[in-house]
Amino acid sequence: MKNTTRLTRAALVAALYIAITLLFQPISGFSGQFQLRISEALTLLPVLMEEAVPGLFVGCLLANLLGGGTLLDILFGSLATLAAAVWTRKLQGRPVMAALPPVLVNMLVVGTVLAFTLKLPWLPSVLWVGLGQAAACYGLGLPLVLLILKRKPPIQDTYLK
Repeated sequence: MKNTTRLTRAALVAALYIAITLLFQPISGFSGQFQLRISEALTLLPVLMEEAVPGLFVGCLLANLLGGGTLLDILFGSLATLAAAVWTRKLQGRPVMAALPPVLVNMLVVGTVLAFTLKLPWLPSVLWVGLGQAAACYGLGLPLVLLILKRKPPIQDTYLK
């Protein structure tokens, strides 16, 4: 039962990431330097459950494929999400700090990919991506995680132990 529950939760995170990214495709970053990927709010879920880590990776990979991302963005953007999710998981119990890895990793990786593929200056690309990430993670993701933690009982790994 535990494995089925974990797989289902990972698949749900992936499906939500894909759906939200594609629903808000005009601002999700497929066509330019500025992006506000609303689905990045979900990158704080590893604080609550470890299965969010593979769910976010698969969700980002498929969203980038379906959304028309470049090969570099599909590859490096998805790996950046995976790295940020692993780092976020390590900050379990500190949700304010846990929002930092997705901002920093995506800012550097995706900002660099965009600068390279769109032939734009590096620093503005990195800063624009960082701004969008900060808005998604701190403006949406952190309140989402704090709301879930206030739920009685909270939705966390403890359900599976």
